[in-house]
Amino acid sequence: MNAPVPGNCLRAPCEKSIPAALSTERLCLDHFLDEAFLRTDQTFDQCREGRAMKSTDLEWLLADALAIVQNLEEGAGEPNPEQRDRMLELLLLLANLHEYVAHHSIRLNRLA
Repeated sequence: MNAPVPGNCLRAPCEKSIPAALSTERLCLDHFLDEAFLRTDQTFDQCREGRAMKSTDLEWLLADALAIVQNLEEGAGEPNPEQRDRMLELLLLLANLHEYVAHHSIRLNRLA
């Protein structure tokens, strides 16, 4: 497993270390997953309401999926079952969101 990034999660009073795959987020895995679930839920709501999605939202969701895969890979030797289950659930939600967008007329607002 890769060494954690020096420092602790930015969320006070969290003292957990930051996995290498989340170094740019500066969050522990649990707080990252909380935020990623929230972003995914908000995006699903936005799609169901027929509102246009921003390209930056899609980029963020793709980055979330990549971070999850990297964390699964890093923790393969000593997995935390609860965190692994949450990561797999989030990957499934992201895949479902992708399918929803692919099968519905979702507008995408591209930033210039």
